[in-house]
Amino acid sequence: MYLRSLTSSAQPLPFRGGLGESKARSAGPRAAKSAPSAAPPPPTGLQVMVAGRVPTGGGLSSSAAIVCSSSLAILGAHGITLTKGEVAEFTAKAERYVGVTSGGMDQAISIMGRQGIAQHVEFNPVRATEVVLPANSCFVIANSLTVSNKAEGAEGRYNLRVVECRLASAVLAALLGQSKEASIGFTTLKEVEPLAEAQYGGEKKGDATNAGVAAVHALLHEEPYDNAEIEGLLGKSVESLFTGDASAGRVLAKFNTFKLRQRAAHVFAEKQRVLDFEAMCNEKEKDSSPEETLKQLSALMDASQASCRDLYECSSVELDTLVTCAKGCGALGSRLTGAGWGGCTVSLIKEEDVDTFISKVKEIYYKPLIEQGRVTEEELGGTIFASPPASGGGVVKMKF
Repeated sequence: MYLRSLTSSAQPLPFRGGLGESKARSAGPRAAKSAPSAAPPPPTGLQVMVAGRVPTGGGLSSSAAIVCSSSLAILGAHGITLTKGEVAEFTAKAERYVGVTSGGMDQAISIMGRQGIAQHVEFNPVRATEVVLPANSCFVIANSLTVSNKAEGAEGRYNLRVVECRLASAVLAALLGQSKEASIGFTTLKEVEPLAEAQYGGEKKGDATNAGVAAVHALLHEEPYDNAEIEGLLGKSVESLFTGDASAGRVLAKFNTFKLRQRAAHVFAEKQRVLDFEAMCNEKEKDSSPEETLKQLSALMDASQASCRDLYECSSVELDTLVTCAKGCGALGSRLTGAGWGGCTVSLIKEEDVDTFISKVKEIYYKPLIEQGRVTEEELGGTIFASPPASGGGVVKMKF
């Protein structure tokens, strides 16, 4: 992104918003909030040129790319320095203004990425831990060519899942012994984990992936929960739990049954897969060979895709087809990436097999789509490609 002020002044542009008066890292955005209130400066025009190759609705963080690059450019124009974590925090919140109750993973990795190093992203606060991928491994991105726009149909997909996980948190807390009044204060499944661990941890979890999964299997039923059942468990109407949340309000206007068991089981198991993946990559003294480690990582990716498809129900026919194709063409593991319901897959491949793998997928998956006119041969280079970890966003100051 190239950005230039439309004012004739050579002074830094007045920046409006939560970071307003902060000019130094030592002050930070919190200082601005505590500063005496003052009338905001008049809006200032910008001349902006945007270029990029991230496919819209491809599950490759295209919305985070534009939000993060815009923010970095404007911060740079003002000479404002913030930490990567602070930028990741406010850019995640910025995306919610378009009606998607998004998390912050896309923004965090867009800002905090490092060349050649994967990152384990955590929140509250945003932070990242380096994950060294096995030697001779490579990820390949493949676009299903089914657009997945989070903001379109969010009420029945992305935002519905957020509502279901919020409800599952409160209901699980109640079933784990919390009072009705206390239960409605549980808003994330992470907050429920200590309760689940106390009752279903250790040997008591049995064959479950972790205590959270064990609690879900023991306490939540397969059939969808309706409003009346949830209200009976929590003592309050479902709508009252989301007061002031316009996105959730639109979901509740369309839906009155919710798959709590399936969504919670996916989240708890997926969290464990993330931890297991990191541990397998970073373990210093491995009992297994590099080949065995790749197999173990691939099994986690395959299990993740199955859970996305069957429990979280965020896959699609096209993604399932592309994952099956990838596995048949030599991928060790393959899953959807991004929010789902279209977009791209990511497959784990041995480095020496990448070219052969891409050629096979082009022949089997993309050749029919070329014949249908949905993509051209020339466009395939940006449709399926190897993608090693890369650096996050930054500011380049150019002199003309």
